[in-house]
Amino acid sequence: MSITNTEKQDIVKKFGKNDKDTGSSEVQIALLTERIRVLTEHVKMNKKDNHSKRGLVMLVSQRKKLLKYLRRVNPESYLNVTQELSIRRN
Repeated sequence: MSITNTEKQDIVKKFGKNDKDTGSSEVQIALLTERIRVLTEHVKMNKKDNHSKRGLVMLVSQRKKLLKYLRRVNPESYLNVTQELSIRRN
């Protein structure tokens, strides 16, 4: 149900500035997006799992805040990240 460490490392390599760049907004958004995709599949199969639904809503909210920040600070990076991760833009 969660993301493996190798998947996390691949995401950090793809979106980070270097291999240890885990704090940049782009990497955080990519990691949250992957967690959201995994949790969405879980919630589709387990409709009565309200705890996971709440967690999913919280993850989406956190990603939305990070996207809003990235759009304000670095618009071109925002466009690249949303395109690459297939996230709708507001």
